[in-house]
This record gives sequence, structure tokens and C-alpha cells, in this order.
Amino acid sequence: MLRLILPIVFLIIGVAGGVGAGFMFAPVHDEAMPDMTDPSADTVSGRAMTGENSDTPDSSSARTEFVRLNSQFVVPIVHMGSVRSLVVLALSVEVPVGESDAVFAREPRLRDAFLQVMFAHANAGGFDGSFTEAAAMAPLRRSLREAARTTLGDVALDVLIVDIARQDA
Repeated sequence: MLRLILPIVFLIIGVAGGVGAGFMFAPVHDEAMPDMTDPSADTVSGRAMTGENSDTPDSSSARTEFVRLNSQFVVPIVHMGSVRSLVVLALSVEVPVGESDAVFAREPRLRDAFLQVMFAHANAGGFDGSFTEAAAMAPLRRSLREAARTTLGDVALDVLIVDIARQDA
């Protein structure tokens, strides 16, 4: 009888501990926090993604908006013929206000161009080691910006890497 009760007691304790930990570590829902499912919410600062862009010197008075691409990019890191890890990126394209439709109209071509850049970066070892250092990210950012300008023309002002993560196998 004790053989059956002991696993059930451990199961109940484990479930209760998991539920308790879920409540303790759940995100705080505050009215001041932006809705992260809203593509117009800036996940870094919580401000709306349309407004003055004072980060780039050439567009100090230009109004811009950030168009977050609908789905993430998954880039396999291949080493000696097998997938060693995956890099997942989310990108946004900075465009003048009112030009977001141009991005969505060309999104398949834009995604293809971005994937070509990211695959080339991965094959050159760009996602190895400390791949998030500024010096290591600069060539990727520059290549993504060039690919966006090639695909969209002058509509594409910049490409922002919104999220990046590497999952090692």
C-alpha cells in the first residue's frame, strides 16, 4: 500500500511546486507595459514604433516606422555535415511613415534575400563563438541593410535585429 501512496504524494508535491513556481515567475501584467503581441509595440523601450528616429544622423527630422516581419528566421549552423545548432532571428525594417505596405508587398522576396545573407553569414562562421558582440554583428547588419535596399529600394532605411538566439544541439 505504501508503494502506491508514496509516488502519488510525490506527484502531488511536484505538481503543486510547478504551479507555485509558475505563479511566482509569471510576468507582471501592468498597464504601462506594451502589448508584446502588438506588432506596433517597440519591445525595447515600450514606446510606439512610429515617431522621430534620432538614432541615425541622416534622418534626424524624418518620421519613420518599424515593420516587424511576420515570422522569425531560423538559420541552421552546419558543422561537418550535420546541424550543430540553430540561430533564430526576428527582424524589423525601418521605413518612412506610410510605406509599410511596400514591405509586406515584397515580403517573400525580402525574406529570401535576408535568408541568403544569413546563410552566407552562418557558413562564414559568423554565428560561432561570441556572435552577439558588436564587431561580430556589424557585417551581418550591413549585409541585411544592403539586401533590404536592393529589394525595396530607398524605402528601406535600415534593418533592425529585434531578437536573436542560438540553440545548440
